[in-house]
Amino acid sequence: MKAWQITRLGEPGDVLELADLPDPQPEPGRLVVRVLAAAANFPDVLMCRGHYQIRPELPFTPGVELCGEIVAVGSGVTGFAVGDRVIGTASLPHGGFAEMAVMDAADAQPAPPTLDDAAAAAFHIAYQTGWFGLHRRAALRRDETLLVHAAAGGVGSAAVQLGKAAGARVIAVVGGPDKVEVARGLGADIVVDRSQEDFVDVVREATGGRGADVIYDPVGGDSYDRSTKCVAFEGRILVVGFAAGRIPAPALNHALVKNYSIVGLHWGLYKQKDPASVWDCHLELTALAESGALAPLIGAKLALADVPDGLTRLAEGRTVGRVVFQP
Repeated sequence: MKAWQITRLGEPGDVLELADLPDPQPEPGRLVVRVLAAAANFPDVLMCRGHYQIRPELPFTPGVELCGEIVAVGSGVTGFAVGDRVIGTASLPHGGFAEMAVMDAADAQPAPPTLDDAAAAAFHIAYQTGWFGLHRRAALRRDETLLVHAAAGGVGSAAVQLGKAAGARVIAVVGGPDKVEVARGLGADIVVDRSQEDFVDVVREATGGRGADVIYDPVGGDSYDRSTKCVAFEGRILVVGFAAGRIPAPALNHALVKNYSIVGLHWGLYKQKDPASVWDCHLELTALAESGALAPLIGAKLALADVPDGLTRLAEGRTVGRVVFQP
């Protein structure tokens, strides 16, 4: 099979090498799948650089999220059969940027039938992250105001849709005029182009000075710092990631004086600590997809040969929605 390999650490365009590898074999508790589509995630970029908390031994094939067709089932696996279409996370070193990949059966779930392969590949991590963040960690309530940073990106676009599905008023922050209509198309009530406007002023005006009840922040850096200026009394700033590259140092005295919460989310821990909740979330997300409330925003469908270029575009912030590779 063809597979991209990381043999040394660095930028995706420099370190990824396309190789011919033996087809993976089914180990106990695992599935071998033919990759139908694999979605790019920022952790894939960080793994290329060696900056992610998970550091597989070199060489390895990246690609943490995929939609695949089962071609072999390992011993001890129940509930799956050859030919099933599944989504979930790959078991490294056999990641999704290849013609075939390996998945732990515990990390695989039936692909929503209403979604095509590309959309299904992009449905797992971003929407699970958004659902656990907004509902389990931030306790978003109907009619509250939700501020979403990087709302035209993969993680942010999912949060916008989930916020609207929960009955919240959504203010979306995007980076550039080309992304404004994208966020509006996702259902955002108000869209702020941060290159033209100060989102703090917009939030204050839109809420009559109250501020946003929940702030969904996958960016960090200045976005986090400015968010503390427009969070509501008893509001929640949800820390999802640090795409800006700078990890903020919260002023806890400010959180005390303004009476807001700083809430962290590491979705992967739910797979370890409460796997049943991940499955329950999948069922709820699937129902929302079937109702039409959720539909992954696919900004680009690329071939397997384009993986280095696609990851470079993601790393440089030049993507809208999700980038998906289809072998």
